[in-house]
Amino acid sequence: MGIRSLTRTEAEHRAALISVERYDVDIDLTALPDGPEIRCVSTVAFACHEPGAETFVDCAAEVRAATLNGTPLTPSGDGRIALPGLAAHNVLRVESVQADTTASPGVHKAVDPADGEVYVWTSFEPDEARFVWACFDQPDLKAPHAFTVTAPAAWTVLSNSGDPRVEEQGAARRWTFPDTPPLSVYNTVVNAGPLHGIRRQADGHDLGIYARRSLAEVLERDADEIFTLTAQGLAFFAEAFAMPFPQRRYDQVFMPEFGGAMENYGCVTWSDAFLRRAVPTPAERELLALVLLHEMAHMWFGNIVTMRWWDDLWLNEAFAEFACHWAAEGATRYTDAWAGHLADGKLKAYLSDQGPVSHPIHQPIHDVAQAASIFDNITYPKGASVLQQLMTYVGEDRFRTGMAAYFARHAWGTTTLQDLIDALAEASGRDLAAWRKAWLETAGTDRFTLEHDGDTVTLVADGTPRPQVLAVGAYGRDGDALARTALVRVEVTEPRTPVTGLPATADLLLINDDDLTFATSRPAPGTRDTLLRAAAQLPTAISRGAAAATVWDMLTAGEATAAEAGHSLTAVLAAETSDAVIEPYLNLVTNIAELWAPPAERPALSEAVAAVCRQLAADPGRRQVALRGLARVGGADDLGWLRDRAGDDIDLRWRALVREAELGADVAAESTALLERDPDPDAWVRALTVRAALPDPAAKAEVWQRLAVDRAVPVGSVHPVAVAFWRPGQDDLLAPYAERYLDTIPQLHQGGMILAMVYTSQLFPPYAVDPAYIEKARQSAQDAAPVVRKTLLERSDAISRMLRARG
Repeated sequence: MGIRSLTRTEAEHRAALISVERYDVDIDLTALPDGPEIRCVSTVAFACHEPGAETFVDCAAEVRAATLNGTPLTPSGDGRIALPGLAAHNVLRVESVQADTTASPGVHKAVDPADGEVYVWTSFEPDEARFVWACFDQPDLKAPHAFTVTAPAAWTVLSNSGDPRVEEQGAARRWTFPDTPPLSVYNTVVNAGPLHGIRRQADGHDLGIYARRSLAEVLERDADEIFTLTAQGLAFFAEAFAMPFPQRRYDQVFMPEFGGAMENYGCVTWSDAFLRRAVPTPAERELLALVLLHEMAHMWFGNIVTMRWWDDLWLNEAFAEFACHWAAEGATRYTDAWAGHLADGKLKAYLSDQGPVSHPIHQPIHDVAQAASIFDNITYPKGASVLQQLMTYVGEDRFRTGMAAYFARHAWGTTTLQDLIDALAEASGRDLAAWRKAWLETAGTDRFTLEHDGDTVTLVADGTPRPQVLAVGAYGRDGDALARTALVRVEVTEPRTPVTGLPATADLLLINDDDLTFATSRPAPGTRDTLLRAAAQLPTAISRGAAAATVWDMLTAGEATAAEAGHSLTAVLAAETSDAVIEPYLNLVTNIAELWAPPAERPALSEAVAAVCRQLAADPGRRQVALRGLARVGGADDLGWLRDRAGDDIDLRWRALVREAELGADVAAESTALLERDPDPDAWVRALTVRAALPDPAAKAEVWQRLAVDRAVPVGSVHPVAVAFWRPGQDDLLAPYAERYLDTIPQLHQGGMILAMVYTSQLFPPYAVDPAYIEKARQSAQDAAPVVRKTLLERSDAISRMLRARG
């Protein structure tokens, strides 16, 4: 019998019937060093508002024993245990074992290849705690949790509440943690292993960071940066929300084989891929800052105040994504964070929102399986941009006032969209009903252009626009550059909006200057070529980004060629001065050359990118990024030049080897030698990436087995291995694996939401396919899990657009 997904109707009925008083969860990890099992005893005290009624508890682990008020229970085999004849007050006790700690959702055992040490982490969003212990796995049944963990004596155990009592028990130690505040089950966590830890005090908080022992040196290298950002973030959010983080202890744990990061209350789990083995680039440092602030914002949006059901996921994720950029610019040295958002996540959101998987930010969610499919570009970067527009619409001071009221009113409870809208409407004095309907309950992207009639300029929407405030910038020639001569904000309520205050003449008018809204634009008739040429001449990262977003959107819509977009954006890259966007633009133009350009145009575009990389490499502050870019697109001469400059930079040597392998060089001996020199415990993945790029049938077969079949590659490294595997010009070698991808679709959901998204998107072939293949893939996904179907449709739409651009 399959594991059932909780429906909204079932969740509402259960929440109306019971109130959870507390969880006491006893966890035994002592079998994990030599075996796979995690053993749990979950004791749940809860009240029933209709004594005599029946409900169920979730448990998808193997149930060894279960009792309700002392009466034995029998699991149903579908991930649930029926609870008949409820009393007014109830005590449920369930003993469970999860023996699959390799591929099961919820819990994972990782073995460090450097020293054989074992680490274990849990991660439960959206409903994966039930794979580890018995619980009422829905967000609105919040309760205190008390964890007691028995683990090998050499291990450190970390959980939400911190400050445990630790007792020696021979070869083991028992860690007893204080009660958490009322939390949803998915906000809880246990991380354990022989961790290396560092602690600091800051502004009344006890801050901790942890990683596996083999990465101790890297953790020490990054500690000052992480602690500084953590203190800055806690201070910013405490002031912005008029509510300090209420717990003294705040831990961040970097774990092997973890995907992304998870906002567990007081104990954030990270992929240790964020601990870069080479010195981080500016963009990598900024990404770490943004992820840190995103997860921290969840302490308020998600943990202290939790969405009632998954249709309000955006209350968690969009707000956290908005808040991390807001805090980065307001409290840290990353003052171009919104420019970075515009150059990366927002471009992805524009593409997704104009494709087959577009959906309203707020939409009905039938069950949790469907909820897993909306952790996407609409909920995250579009949601963040929409909230930035909302703050612009009501004003930042009133936005802060509304947020403070929202948290004061709903702390430790659950909310819906209307609760937030009410708080912001009260604070701003604006009726937000129309804004809510247009922005949160309607899919799609507004598009604007400018219409000139004599001295009159009108902003014209393609259709009925959402209510919003945006800016139009006027720019005049200043030597070889453009300078802003005016900036006019307009409030849009109708399809046609007069723009008054612009100068009589301007060399360029830029829609959505300052990037205040989520909308695309098109150049006015007769100005298309001017925009393509002038994008690089604009004076700021944001203004260049607004122009670049239009160029990108024209490419994806089939209104600009890859050559036009590639040359325009390569010129932007060459002119760019903000570290926040240089690396995203370098990745973007490289992708245009590799994925969007017709084969005949690919060499010229790649050479244009390589030329900019050589130019940027002359700047010591950009040398590292430039040489990495050159390693991806350079020819044989470039790679020789690169070798002379790589020196002892092992990371750069690996990148150059991947490119040399792709070009057909014999790299086996050097790869072996580099593997022996590299201190990174995961260096074997770098060697596999080199193998993946080889135009060799045996190498492709080996890599596909380890990547797609065995899933041996850590989830954080799947992307670079997959990029190396799917290379342009290797279609004959890759064609069999395009067919094998179709065969994997029924299994892509295995391992939980994160793995499903990663493998579905990264294994989808960008080469050796045609429109007939795309349609076959879409048909094959019709019966797949919602997260797989959604991810496949989104990726297939992008590949379809690439095929059209390639002609």
